[in-house]
Amino acid sequence: MTTSPAPRIPEAVHRRRWAILGVLMLSLLIVVLDNSILNVAIKTIATPAPTGLGATQSEIEWAINSYTLVFAGLLFTAGLIGDRLGRKKVLLGGLVVFGIGSALAAESGSPGQLITYRAVMALGAAFVMPATLAVLMNVFERSEQPKAIGIWAGGVGLAIAIGPITGGALLDHFWWGSVFLINVPIVLVALALMVWLVPDSRDPKPGRLDPVGVVLSVLGLVLLVYGIIKGGELADFTDAKVLATIIAGVVVLIGFVVYEKHSDHPSLDVTYFRNKVFSAAMAAIALVFFALMGVTFFGVFYTQSVRGYSPLESGLLMLPLAAAQMIFAPRARLLVDRFGNRATTTAGMLLIAATLAAFAGFEADTPIWLLEVVFFLMGTGMAHIMTPTSVVIMQALPREKAGSASALSNTFRQVGGALGIAVLGSVLATSYRGGIEGRLGALPPGLRDTAGESIEATLGIAEKLGPRGQALVTPAYDAFLHAMHVTALWGTGVALIGAVVVAVFLPGKSPAAEAGEREPELIGTGD
Repeated sequence: MTTSPAPRIPEAVHRRRWAILGVLMLSLLIVVLDNSILNVAIKTIATPAPTGLGATQSEIEWAINSYTLVFAGLLFTAGLIGDRLGRKKVLLGGLVVFGIGSALAAESGSPGQLITYRAVMALGAAFVMPATLAVLMNVFERSEQPKAIGIWAGGVGLAIAIGPITGGALLDHFWWGSVFLINVPIVLVALALMVWLVPDSRDPKPGRLDPVGVVLSVLGLVLLVYGIIKGGELADFTDAKVLATIIAGVVVLIGFVVYEKHSDHPSLDVTYFRNKVFSAAMAAIALVFFALMGVTFFGVFYTQSVRGYSPLESGLLMLPLAAAQMIFAPRARLLVDRFGNRATTTAGMLLIAATLAAFAGFEADTPIWLLEVVFFLMGTGMAHIMTPTSVVIMQALPREKAGSASALSNTFRQVGGALGIAVLGSVLATSYRGGIEGRLGALPPGLRDTAGESIEATLGIAEKLGPRGQALVTPAYDAFLHAMHVTALWGTGVALIGAVVVAVFLPGKSPAAEAGEREPELIGTGD
């Protein structure tokens, strides 16, 4: 007869575990909230001064990706520092840096400053995200971890709901910088509650820091993403500089993997990926965010530029996606228990693929309720991917390595999202330029390149030209819709690849169901 394991959590901590989870979700909220708020503000920031900053599409992509790349590049090291110094300490420090970066971003005077201060915000966020999940793993017994992770994942859905609505309401009444300034009071509340409630924890055998690995990973990702975005901006991926930058990024990333494989203190322990289940779960997270972040990017321009909705209305349109996440993320484990990880996650990926394909049929007069149905189904699919894969990843490593597991899953999510914005954003830009170029011949030569960068650039120049510019408005809408259709089909293809990966490699039986019988045997690194 199997006896239940003795509790490993101190009684005082166990009693307040749900209050601690609430504080962790508040900390997570501001990190996710920031990107979801920014998505609604993209069109406003792209508008010329004094309303916005007049940012080009490539500058908007960098305002998003400067955050995601710094965030992803530092997560490994942030997780290790948390394991070494204590998760509570790095959580507090990360929140302070994030708050300072938010205040600076709100006062940006140019797209370049916004890109820089977003990177500062990412520096703080990199220490917040892995620490929240690592603390969670250390305040809940293993039997309660799937439920707690499901609620934690539901917090992402809450942020998706609050972010666009909050951002839209702020933009209706204040200047664009208010979408960043709103983070400051949330940070102050989270700091006070964290000092009061959250216990500290650390790895008794923390790994050594890996500065060379961090530099190689960030440099490789920046070069790769820069090349992809530049290719989209020029609508020419055969340009010598574009090709050289992309190839250099790939070479540096290969060098990073080789270095990590031979290092005795790697920030990315490649031995983790010998486990096919672990690797497939990571791939699923990266691929779903690749597709979803790209869709979010063009979705804002579709609802605001083509359909004419205000930022607040655009935010409200995202509610079904968020509602589905909040409804299904905490309950996804029930489907996993009944049908297994493979069936649940594969169905989620196929649902994501179907919703992305639906965007390829959207026109300027498509009934808006169809968009709402698609968003709800998209949120449903995402909930049934994120919760099962998060449980697989977090339970695949020993408890004391929770920071590393959290950092890995979040790194793959951020890298997938950054590449999604870069690749699908470049597909959008290339397709749009190809569709609009033939209608820009009447413009002065100096304006043609600018007008071809994005729908906002075309509409901005059309407005300045007055009655003469009206001839550009309908072609701009048509070119954008065609570009959106092409981009949606690319996203669909990526989601289908993800469905194949999880169908082949994820187990039919939930690892959580086997956890009571044995601890997962994944690594033998001598820790």
